[in-house]
Amino acid sequence: MRSQSYKQSNREPMASDFDGGGFAGHLKMAQQALATSPVRNMLIWLGISVFAVIVATALGQVLLNRWNKPFFDALARRDLPEFLHQLMVFAAIASGLLVLNVSQQWLNQMIRLKLREGLTLDLINEWLRPGRAFRLANAGDVGVNPDQRMQQDAGHLADLTTDLGIGLLQASILLASFVGVLWGLSAGFVFHIGGHTFSIPGYMVWAVILYAGSGSLLSWLVGRPLIVQNAERYAREAELRFSMVRINQNIDAISLSRGEADEKRRLETDLAGVLNALRRIFATQINLGWVTSGYGWLTVVAPILVASPVYFAGDISFGGLMMAVGAFNQVHASLRWFIDNVGAIADWRATLMRVTVIRSVLVSADVLHRKEGRIEVAESPDGSLAFDRLELVSPSGCTRLSEAQIRVKPGERVLIVGEPGAGKTLLFRALAGLWPWGRGRIEIPAGKEIVFLPRQSYVPPGTLREALAYPTGDRPFSDADFAAALRAVGLERLVSALDGTVSWADELSSDDLLLVAFARLRLHRPDWVIIDEAFDTLDSSAHGMVRAMFESELAKTGVIYFSPARRDGVLFDRTVQLTKDKRGPTLRPPRIKDLAKAPGAHDMAT
Repeated sequence: MRSQSYKQSNREPMASDFDGGGFAGHLKMAQQALATSPVRNMLIWLGISVFAVIVATALGQVLLNRWNKPFFDALARRDLPEFLHQLMVFAAIASGLLVLNVSQQWLNQMIRLKLREGLTLDLINEWLRPGRAFRLANAGDVGVNPDQRMQQDAGHLADLTTDLGIGLLQASILLASFVGVLWGLSAGFVFHIGGHTFSIPGYMVWAVILYAGSGSLLSWLVGRPLIVQNAERYAREAELRFSMVRINQNIDAISLSRGEADEKRRLETDLAGVLNALRRIFATQINLGWVTSGYGWLTVVAPILVASPVYFAGDISFGGLMMAVGAFNQVHASLRWFIDNVGAIADWRATLMRVTVIRSVLVSADVLHRKEGRIEVAESPDGSLAFDRLELVSPSGCTRLSEAQIRVKPGERVLIVGEPGAGKTLLFRALAGLWPWGRGRIEIPAGKEIVFLPRQSYVPPGTLREALAYPTGDRPFSDADFAAALRAVGLERLVSALDGTVSWADELSSDDLLLVAFARLRLHRPDWVIIDEAFDTLDSSAHGMVRAMFESELAKTGVIYFSPARRDGVLFDRTVQLTKDKRGPTLRPPRIKDLAKAPGAHDMAT
């Protein structure tokens, strides 16, 4: 539960909410993410390899363009032997290009795979730093839907980056290869107008630059709105997905409350947001289609129209014309790479912003409210757990203990009582190091094992044996240890299922899941246990078994227990009251722009 978390509006942070240094800042952050990645060296070698393959392909394309002149001249002369010879030359060139094309496709897929691995691992590493995922989840709008950004958006960014990056590299190398060819061909172009003869150096080059440049500029002007529109679409898609997951996770409560109609209206609202975003994208894509398709059809005849005056003047042969047309098309194809990829570039920029925004938020989560007061956390010199003038601040007020100084000795059991909303869960989280905002001092026992047991127990996927040993993995517990722990809490029926792999969170009831958590305590026997209201949900029989466990196997374990009401004094040595001062200091919910400006976040955000 998030009783003290910021109010969630379920609105995804947009790129417009975050000033991350602009496009250059986004690129720099992506570079930083990959610079320390374990796949960095592999990406470098793959990049070198694909560069070599593309250069070799460009040389093959130049040879193929030169082949045009003798081939079409042979056709014009009706020279059958030369025609057959040129077919053999074509077969050799085409065979080499085929091998290069397949090699480039394999390298393309490997770069895509490694980019996906590097980006996703970086986001996972940043997300699962101790306490960071919790702070992000409880930070309001800035923490909405991080799962989709790490899974779907990182994969989409890897795909787009690979396709656009390799495409741009190939276009650039082909451009460099054929500009010289086209310039050389233009040297023989002589124009005869009104009895005057003149030539334009690099005539075909200037013509193709003007033609492709005008198309690129027009395509960018028409397609630029796609950047914002795609970002908006992905945000609305994420909200729809989040709503569906929420309904699926709470379907029992929704069905019992007969709330299907209300949830349906919410989903229809979210779907309407997605459809409206898509309509805006489709309108822009249709306008862009007029430009790209129009230039595409005009390109069929454009190079012939440009070279036709020289051909009809008899200054070049038919083979020379086709060679010039081929070189023009190669240069134009390179220059019109931007025209063909305006939509993909807009999508890439939108996805890049989404990924870099969530990474900025993750990196900056540790410096949330840096200007606010922080609780001092220190190690206890005598192994006890102590509070000294502790105050916890939250958006709803200030939480205090009834005693200014409290020291809990090893093995002592203390009950902390507070009304609903007083801040019990807040103090529980502060002891775990998840809520640092407030004043005063907390002393934690040094070198001691402390286990935190929240209201809702978490059972990880895998076997029941792994769930009981969690989070220590393969800690050497015997089968007898596992069986004894389960029997101690009345779950002896699960002893035979220790190696069963099912979804235990769905297979077991909420009470059984909580008992599994207490069985885990019995197995690990920690020095301290801090519990948030877990006893209050147990029936009398289960409560008796758990209490007996604390009086026997866990007799030396210190206990801090949070409860809304006073309990019997059999288990607890003393009781402390927790109160809430709504007039005291409060904590302002963070904004995305605050994260960008937070001290310590600047290097990563820019």
